Parts: sequence; C-alpha cells; structure tokens
Amino acid sequence: MIALEIPADFDGWRNQAKQLWFAHRPPEQVSWGEASLFGDDIGEPTGQALEIRVPAAFAKLAETVFLHSDAGRLDLLYRLFWRLQSNRQLLEDATDVDVVQAGLLVKSVRRDIHKMRAFVRFKEMADDDGESHYVAWFEPDHNIVRANAGFFVRRFASMRWSILTPRLCIHWDGKTVHESPGIVKPADLHDDPAEDLWRSYYASIFNPARLKTKAMLKEMPQRYWKNMPEAQLIPELIAGAQAREAAMIAIGSAPDEASPADWPQLAEAINRCTRCPLYCNAAQAVHGEGPFDARLMIIGEQPGDNEDLAGRPFVGPAGQVLNEGLAQAGIDRKTAYLTNAVKHFKHERRGKVRLHQAPNAGEVDHCRWWLDAERKLVKPKLVLALGATAVRGLTGRTGSISKMRGQPIELPDGSQMIVTTHPSYILRVGDEQREKAMADFVADLKMVAGLLKQLGNPKP
Repeated sequence: MIALEIPADFDGWRNQAKQLWFAHRPPEQVSWGEASLFGDDIGEPTGQALEIRVPAAFAKLAETVFLHSDAGRLDLLYRLFWRLQSNRQLLEDATDVDVVQAGLLVKSVRRDIHKMRAFVRFKEMADDDGESHYVAWFEPDHNIVRANAGFFVRRFASMRWSILTPRLCIHWDGKTVHESPGIVKPADLHDDPAEDLWRSYYASIFNPARLKTKAMLKEMPQRYWKNMPEAQLIPELIAGAQAREAAMIAIGSAPDEASPADWPQLAEAINRCTRCPLYCNAAQAVHGEGPFDARLMIIGEQPGDNEDLAGRPFVGPAGQVLNEGLAQAGIDRKTAYLTNAVKHFKHERRGKVRLHQAPNAGEVDHCRWWLDAERKLVKPKLVLALGATAVRGLTGRTGSISKMRGQPIELPDGSQMIVTTHPSYILRVGDEQREKAMADFVADLKMVAGLLKQLGNPKP
C-alpha cells in the first residue's frame, strides 16, 4: 500500500504517482491509503526514460477530487493519471466511467465548499488578553477546511477568528493562518446577543410568496440548521407562509378607490396609476383593448417597448407571433379582449435601447386590481393566460406552465383559464426549438377555439 502522511497531502500523492509511473507500476498493482508512514516499496525506475504528460485540466480536477472523503479517490486519480499517458483526450469522454465518477466527486466537494462559506456563523468571545475573538463551528463532509481558509481570510481580514471542525481547525490572528487538529464541538458555543441580528435579518428577508420548501432544503439541508441561529425560525416561517402570502396579495390588490363602473372610468384610472414605481420610467400605462362583451380575454405579462410607445397591447414582435398563432387556430383577434397583467413597461436602459425586465411578484400583485376590474367589466367565459406572470395576475400565485397547460382550469368567478407560453418565449428559443414551440402554442390556441365553439354564439 502507498500511504500518505496526511489526508490533504496532495503534493505527496502527486510525487508518489510520478515515482510509480517511472517504476512502471500500473493501477492494478497499487493500493492507496492514508497513514503516517509509507507502507509499500515503490520500486526502482525502469531503464527506459518515460515522459509524464497530462493536460492542465487534470491537475485542477485532481486537486479537487483529492479533497473528497471517499477512500477510493486516490485509486481513481492514479487510474486516470495512468490512462492519460496513452490517451490525452480521456477527460473529454463524458461517457467514461472514471471520468464520470471524478466529476461527481468534484461536484460534491464544490458543494461542500459552498456550504461552508454560506453557513459558518461566528460567535464573539474574549481571549485571555480580553480582545475579541470570533469562533465558529462547522461540520464538513470532506477535507475542505484548509482549501477554504483563503476565502475567510479575505472576507474577515480585520477579525481574529477560529473555525473549529471535527476534521481540522483553522485560526487567523490577523497576520497568519494557523492549524490545529479537529475537535469535538465545544459546549460553550451557545446563543449570544449577536445571533439575534441573524434571526432578525433572516425574518425580514423571508419572502413567503417565493417559498419553495424542496428547493430550500436542497440549498440549506437540515443538518446545518443546528449551527445557524436563524434556522430556529424556519419551521415557524414555513408554517405561516401561506397566511402571510395571502395577506401580502390582499394588501397589493386591495382597492384604494372605488372600482370603475364603466370602461372610460377604468381607462382613465389606469392611465393615472401610481400604485407602484413602474410608472416613473414608462412612457404611459397600457390598458386593454377589444370588445367589452368578448367571450375570450387574452392576458400577457406587461407592455413591451413597442406597446409602451404605442399605448396598445401586443403590437410588437410578440404580438406578431400571437397574431400568427390565432390565425392558425382560427380565432379572430378582433373578437378577443387583450390586456396585460402589468400595465407599465419595466425595463433597463442600455444606451438608447430599453431592455425588458420581468416584473416581480409585488408589482404583479399591485396591478392585479386593475386586471380584476377589467374582468368584471368584460365578464369573459374563457381567459387565456400567456406565461407565469399572467397566471399570477389571475390567481395570486405563480404556477408551472408545463404542469398547467393543456386543460381548462376553473377560476372563482366561473370562467375557465387556459395556460400557455408567452409568445416572447417562442422568439427567444433557438431555431431548432422554435418550430416545436410554435406548434405547441398553436395546439393550445386550437383548444381555446374548440372551447369557444362549445360556448355557442357570441353574446348579443
């Protein structure tokens, strides 16, 4: 067995691998381990001089894989090292078993490095000299502590700190990094007043409207919670998320004036709307247009650059895609009422160009009252929601387009909602995907056309 002095002795492994190559020892004749003394005789170099050739990418990959806690990583690295001598393109083979395994180890190590940087929480303590010393506890999966030292030195250069872990402890005195063996978690790392700041900050930024529990647990696994003061709030925040979201939506969509009784009043109210900051940079508000007895209402996201300048919905490139889709589905655009979930154009200016920016949940919720007012006046039987923003404007919640499209969804007022992609999506996808995206879009519109036929003749 070829044993290394310490788990993170990458230079030692690299030197041993070179000697094994010069001695012409293939992977099946080598077993790697970790100990304080070398336990196997490498052997003498062969008489023929052998050149070591590995791509630069392997050195970077090997350094990362070496940090993994898997005992088989050293055998894997030497096997890759050996094979690269005869196949310089080995790492480019995405189907090779060894390459795939190394990639998985790299991903795991990088994730552990990220988690340490994200979830370390320092507690202020006093040294023997009375000076402040900040101490944190972390439990890494892999041998990443030394590799992460530089990050914490750069970020907390003015502090004296220690990060304690079961694997290795690192200490910064303001000038030099020192190391000490890993330890058991000290009992005195309990709450202190500073941790209240973490809890207050986390509670203030927690957005129940954007809560996705599965995604949160993936990014912040529960095993880290015990060392994070703010994690104590998570169960309570999750439990109250639905109630808080409903309250936020109610606040955002609650009327601050009487609901307009007719179309001229509604148009005038939308034109002078200042309920959110979007009105500041837009040329004008863009309300809906179409017959007020339309059986079909089509709702998009927000006005684009062309719509903002013209004051009409769907007159730009996305509108042209919509017109083509409606024509293929046999729907006359003039018989539908068209509007947007948000009435002002949200954008970022780059020189003379105004680049579209998607409205956030709060902006959609503030505009929801206007959309509800339009629906009360038109009373459509069918509502076509183009994209996730339109869905949120109608329901107060953001849903998955792929899961919702393809079937009518009944709304509280008795109308039916059909969900499809926004025409701008078809413009964004590549040429190879555009044909299918358009075909799927037209299929959804044909379903709408079929439902309109089932409703019978238009209202008199």
